[in-house]
Amino acid sequence: MIRHRVNPYLPSWEYIPDGEPYVFNDRVYVYGSHDRFNGHAFCLNDYVCWSAPVNDLGSWRYEGVIYRKTDDPLNPDGHMCLYAPDVTVGPDGRYYLYYVLDKVPVVSVAVSDTPAGKYEFYGYVHYPDGTRLGEREGDEPQFDPAVLTEGDRTYLYTGFCPVGDKSRSGAMATVLGPDMLTVVEEPVIIAPSEPYSRGSGYEGHEFFEAPSIRKRGDTYYFVYSSIVMHELCYAVSKDPRKGFEYGGVIVSNCDLHIDTYKPAEKPMYYGGNNHGSIVEINGEWYVFYHRHTNGTAFSRQGCLEKIHFEEDGTIPQAEMTSCGSIDEPLPGKGEYPAYLACNLFCKEESIYTDWTGSWMNNQFPRITQDGRDGDEETGYIANMKESATAGFKYFDCRGVSKVRIKVRGYCRGKFEVKTSWDGEVLGSIEVGFSNIWQEYSADIRIPDGIQALYFTYRGDGSASLASFTLE
Repeated sequence: MIRHRVNPYLPSWEYIPDGEPYVFNDRVYVYGSHDRFNGHAFCLNDYVCWSAPVNDLGSWRYEGVIYRKTDDPLNPDGHMCLYAPDVTVGPDGRYYLYYVLDKVPVVSVAVSDTPAGKYEFYGYVHYPDGTRLGEREGDEPQFDPAVLTEGDRTYLYTGFCPVGDKSRSGAMATVLGPDMLTVVEEPVIIAPSEPYSRGSGYEGHEFFEAPSIRKRGDTYYFVYSSIVMHELCYAVSKDPRKGFEYGGVIVSNCDLHIDTYKPAEKPMYYGGNNHGSIVEINGEWYVFYHRHTNGTAFSRQGCLEKIHFEEDGTIPQAEMTSCGSIDEPLPGKGEYPAYLACNLFCKEESIYTDWTGSWMNNQFPRITQDGRDGDEETGYIANMKESATAGFKYFDCRGVSKVRIKVRGYCRGKFEVKTSWDGEVLGSIEVGFSNIWQEYSADIRIPDGIQALYFTYRGDGSASLASFTLE
């Protein structure tokens, strides 16, 4: 297999959604919640950390478990999950991890001397009288904390606002003092929930969850998941506590709104909730987000795309790719695993991942793996029935004249090879029933240049696709 910067950027057997990326000491560290392969709920595992050199986003290093769900005094038996965290460097130079457990409305904090921990429980965010934020009468529940420290003030952004819930006003901003726990300025609403959005400019993209905060120059970028869930949006202000104006969509995990290679409202992946942020790495900016796998909402994987800013500070929406940038294609030679598919769909369209998990009777293809959670098994695409299509973008093709694929399953048919989702069929590869991975090939010429590759199954039964090779 070829190693380059790819999506998902971590190994295919790792499930880290809600990614918050930061650069510390010339390494990129990603903090997120931790899903379980074949899990029955969100965020079942303990926090782990991965890092990579700023000049090589294809070489990620596992930093180990940095915090366990049982480390919180409210959760000694581990019955609550660790939801999406964030990290900031305090005035004392230490690293502070903010998180919320899944059944309480308060923000917990842990601390470490190094970016990758191990983190130790530190306390709960509270008012000067000791009452925990989220538990005072009139408080809205805390959720998905995001943090930004400037001097001795830490700005804390929180919130979870379902459509139609008038008890939730929007995303909240709270200011903490130098001890990283005590509220010195009480919560204010900076982005509206759906019931309170009329005339705000946020209509149709109101705040739902997943706040994140970054600063670029003198401008604060508030990144969040909107009420449609699959998109990460942003709002901008010169003040961290007020004046945030809606900016647009940074990325959608079903590529909705993108109209460069397909109709704008055609979904090209099975989307779902989204959470992530933006970060500058080695002078270039990226958005980190997550995708859904295994046909459920509970096995999510981190992805990234390069973004750019217009002169006025706006961010054009990034297209989902297998390589992290439409301007930096992968080499058009060699073997690539099928789990790198950035497009996955069939003739029956669906914007969202199937939330019931009833995939035995479902027609949709899915990215999955063999084994159990934690087994280092390479991912593949399963349940490719008639019309199921996997798309990979982009490759710098030069002289490709043969395509090989590895397939198994109760199938009898062919895989059509194209360079666009609705384009001309360049050739077909016949496949048949096999209980083991079987290699098939055909002489197929891929035009020279930067190309997308689409593999569409035509035939009976259900095929699994492990990889393809360009020769």
